[in-house]
Amino acid sequence: MDLGLSGRVAVVAGASQGLGFASARELAAEGASVVLCARDPGRLERACETIRGDGGTCVGVPADVAQDGAPAAVVARALAEYGRLDVLVPNSGGPPAGRFEELPPEAWDVAANLLLRSAVGFARAALPAMRAQGAGRIIGITSVAVKQPVDGLILSNALRAAVTGFLRTLANEVAGAGITVNAVLPGFMATDRMRHLIERDAAAAGIGIDEQTARTTATIPVGRLGDPREFAAMVAFLASDRASYVTGQSIVVDGGLNRSLL
Repeated sequence: MDLGLSGRVAVVAGASQGLGFASARELAAEGASVVLCARDPGRLERACETIRGDGGTCVGVPADVAQDGAPAAVVARALAEYGRLDVLVPNSGGPPAGRFEELPPEAWDVAANLLLRSAVGFARAALPAMRAQGAGRIIGITSVAVKQPVDGLILSNALRAAVTGFLRTLANEVAGAGITVNAVLPGFMATDRMRHLIERDAAAAGIGIDEQTARTTATIPVGRLGDPREFAAMVAFLASDRASYVTGQSIVVDGGLNRSLL
């Protein structure tokens, strides 16, 4: 399916690996020029090399999105390179796992900067260009934990819910300008983050990695971890004109993990 993204420009944050990279690669495969940001310059450049090797157009901008001004600098680079911005994918790595009483107070500030303030900063920087164009797509990567909290991830559960509230409210405020705002909620995907969580849970249970992986996948109706490309396909669809009447939604991509009705 041709999603009509040729000639569009997308900024994808946290895009050197995992779901951010998969999303950027899918957008590039559909013809968009992608601007990636991440903290590790070497890993970022390798991600861009992969996308270019696929025939895509990619620019990498080293940035720590938790730092004030970083989101605006990434958006400014995209506008300087391409003169427009059509798709924004706010994203970052997850905050540390842990239970409430294990985490120091400052961990909440760090998580808020990483997840919530970065999303706000990206939207603030991108909206003027999108308004001027009369169209745009903002697609936040959050988590199934927004609908079904995951034990031991209290920082992610709380702050990603805040990001969802921000995106849902923003969707109504900018809909009249031709800008849609949605969130995509991954479940248990085959990423480095998920492997780390499985290793943590295995150590806590005193069992092997394979056994813990089996326990994890047993909670997923389709019986396996998700492929990041399956997640990225939803991001690409929401970035397209075919999704022009979809806004204010939190769309779960989780193999049936979430049991809620809504």
